[in-house]
Amino acid sequence: MKLGSLKAGGRDGTLIVVSKDLSKAVTVGDVAKTLQAALEDWANAAPRLNAVYEALNQSHAETINGFEVFALNMQELAAPMPRAYEFVDGSAYLPHVERVRKARGAEVPESFYVDPLMYQAVSAGFYGPRDAVIVPSEEYGIDLEAEVVIVTDDVPMAVSPEQAASHIQLVGLVNDVSLRNLIPNELAKGFGFLQSKPRSALSPVFVTPDELGDLWQDSKVHLPLLTHINGVWFGAPEAGVDMQFNFAQLVAHAAKTRPLSAGTIVGSGTVANEDTSLGASCFAEQRTVETLRDGKPSTPFMKFGDIVRIEMLDKDGNSVFGAIEQKMQAM
Repeated sequence: MKLGSLKAGGRDGTLIVVSKDLSKAVTVGDVAKTLQAALEDWANAAPRLNAVYEALNQSHAETINGFEVFALNMQELAAPMPRAYEFVDGSAYLPHVERVRKARGAEVPESFYVDPLMYQAVSAGFYGPRDAVIVPSEEYGIDLEAEVVIVTDDVPMAVSPEQAASHIQLVGLVNDVSLRNLIPNELAKGFGFLQSKPRSALSPVFVTPDELGDLWQDSKVHLPLLTHINGVWFGAPEAGVDMQFNFAQLVAHAAKTRPLSAGTIVGSGTVANEDTSLGASCFAEQRTVETLRDGKPSTPFMKFGDIVRIEMLDKDGNSVFGAIEQKMQAM
């Protein structure tokens, strides 16, 4: 099934069930008012939400369970989870890590191949799929990062990857915004990201893994992640290829010493392949490829007014999660 949230309804939005073709939706206040509430009672809520989803796709009824079916307007959507208790972001695509380190003459430590990279990201608020990205200055080096995310139910501490797989309940996309020119000084302090990682944007809908069918295998999404900048193709690397750690492994890593609350979002990190002809999912990646090839980068970071579009299309060309499409905007 496909789930989203309307901006109306307060800081956590209003939960809606969305049709497979993303054309219509219905509120489900009799099941759960928000997606967070549904995830906290997932065993009971999921079957009831799925029944609504099936009815929405199979009939032309104007109401379902007493709630009016309405045409979906992307402009009215908040992020599926307007805020979350946790957002932890990995860096599971090691070709990206390898190239970035090679460009600055550094080796990739052997530990990176057996122990995932991960940091605690901003979760107090997410941009909706059509919201502008607000940045104080272009000088900060505005970058997108096109990634896949999953959402968990309650995950016990110290779960194995095999156990963690059963706790993955939803899949979606994120534009994990980075301010590249602030990162070096922050990391040099040895205390991680803060100012260089502002709010991110989530796809219009999250979907259950079964909605992906055979495109969800080994806790990975096996589709290209398509990015356009100002209407021009930027990249479409394969999300199921070159992912060193799958989502079950990332969840287990995050839960090694603490339980994860229902509604925890786990990111894949920038999707990148060994095959650079498939393009990039962030400007830092593109600039690294240029540095390795030409000795210096030639592509600038994003400017105010630039528009990024991120989505995944299924084998028939249909948008799976809807598109993140947003403009970079001055504060």
